Amino acid sequence: MLDNGNDSPGVIALPPLIVALFLAGAAVLEWLIPVAGIPDAAQYPIGIVAVLAGIAIMPPVLARFRKAGTPLDVRKPTTAILADGPYRFSRNPVYVSMLLAYLGIGVLVDGLWILLLAIPLAVVIDHGVIRREERYLEDRFGEEYLRYKLSVRRWQ
Repeated sequence: MLDNGNDSPGVIALPPLIVALFLAGAAVLEWLIPVAGIPDAAQYPIGIVAVLAGIAIMPPVLARFRKAGTPLDVRKPTTAILADGPYRFSRNPVYVSMLLAYLGIGVLVDGLWILLLAIPLAVVIDHGVIRREERYLEDRFGEEYLRYKLSVRRWQ
């Protein structure tokens, strides 16, 4: 756990590390049990669109963090609730971005194991990161965060 008594949500690990571990796990599975399954004609267009969509989400997210003066790093205290920009559509655009890029990579490399592990990855991110962040934000910001939570979906 990353919570070392600091003012932070105590997530299980840094989210990019979780994604990297799932990619590594999929690579090991592919090495042990090779599986192919994505038609060549669809592989590159779908994969590229997914990766680019994931990447495209991040600049406005990073701009919102800078403008609000709050850190993106989950190990540091949050100083503001972000409720505009991409946060009007999803409470977790960073994790949506990561999952889109992860899926795009899976399609690009014809990595059926990557795609099969996407649901467990989403579950780990949801339970090990997002729900902990939400509890932290509820404790830190109270009613302000609860109102935001009611108005915007978690994953979208």
